[in-house]
Amino acid sequence: MAETQDDKKARLAQALRDNLRRRKAQARETPPAPAPDPAKD
Repeated sequence: MAETQDDKKARLAQALRDNLRRRKAQARETPPAPAPDPAKD
């Protein structure tokens, strides 16, 4: 099944939006824990 470039772009955009929404919802239900920053070390 050949996929056009537009189909691929649309699917990727939708996946990114879903991912962002999921992360935001997860961040709301769990208190933000300070993540250790390895770059500062």
